[in-house]
Amino acid sequence: MRALVYEAPYRVRVREKPDPAIEHPDDVVLRVTRAAICGSDLHLFHGLVPDTRVGTTFGHEFTGVVEETGPGVRSLRRGDRVVVPFNVSCGTCFYCRRGVTADCESSNPSNELACGVYGYSHTTGGYDGGQAEYVRVPFADFGPMKIPDDLEDDDVLLLSDVLPTGYQGAEMGGIQEGDTVAVFGCGAVGLAAARSAWLLGAGRVVAIDRVEARLRMAERWAGAETVDLRTEGDPVAALKDRTRGRGPDVCIDAVGLEASGSAFQTLVGRKLKLAAGSAIALSWAIHAVRKDGTVSIVGVYGPPANLVPIGVAMNKGLTLRMAQASVKRYMPHLLELVRAGRLDPRGLVTHRMPLEHAPKAYALFDRKEDGCVKCVLLPHG
Repeated sequence: MRALVYEAPYRVRVREKPDPAIEHPDDVVLRVTRAAICGSDLHLFHGLVPDTRVGTTFGHEFTGVVEETGPGVRSLRRGDRVVVPFNVSCGTCFYCRRGVTADCESSNPSNELACGVYGYSHTTGGYDGGQAEYVRVPFADFGPMKIPDDLEDDDVLLLSDVLPTGYQGAEMGGIQEGDTVAVFGCGAVGLAAARSAWLLGAGRVVAIDRVEARLRMAERWAGAETVDLRTEGDPVAALKDRTRGRGPDVCIDAVGLEASGSAFQTLVGRKLKLAAGSAIALSWAIHAVRKDGTVSIVGVYGPPANLVPIGVAMNKGLTLRMAQASVKRYMPHLLELVRAGRLDPRGLVTHRMPLEHAPKAYALFDRKEDGCVKCVLLPHG
């Protein structure tokens, strides 16, 4: 099969790889129909995630058609269309039974910091991802969700990660009716968090970024006010000015370890790699949010130490909530919001390309050129 493979930082290509096969009775093999590129894939692309091995196929956001089923699979059959959560989760362990599928004990037992994740580093189990013609999906009776006949793949693709992650980011903020919510980062997850904040009762949503296309998308798709970091260099001051000096009730960090805005954090965390990336967006969120407020973190950070002002958070009496999204828990609810027209995932997709153009797609997405907010690869088109 044809698949994207990682060769070195800033270098991926599409080449032949062996077709995936059934390895366990509860596996299925999918023919991939859609595979999105995520901002988290760029962390791998930039060489910032430990144990990202040469030859790995990226891609944790995908839909597909069942091609083959293991003998233990009961709920799926050949020809079924499915969307797959990015978490590889078993459905039966201590955490899965509690709905916290992002902490599954069975899919990555060698590492207690993360469950299995498709197309990520070997610290998350070494599962190949969906930026390929075919992919193996374990625990198939639990993870994949059948795509209803009345919806197309494009309608549900972002239920694999973006919409659940953004929605959980807003939910963890504990938004109360009328709250002011600030979202740092207007990538797809930040946009989903901003839109979800309205659904959860926010009275005002402010989105912060420095990329023109993303700021306009935040206004158009998420209905948010915007802070443009190109003209307002200090987002903390900008947010204080807009909230009578107090600060937002909730701040959501949807950026993670590659945030720009601090030369020192960029040098230490992104260039020298002496810390797990740049945590400047999280620092801004902690300084900006009002006392006794909440900071919700869905941007990705590595496990080593970060330059985070935890003393400020303690003295302000903040609540910090953070997690990888337990995607499976949110999929049914978000599916109904998509059906009802309250969420429009198609509206986030700005580019579609055949799989063979994946290196070009990564370069375009990485440089944020041509208004690229979300890019989808078509392995068979």
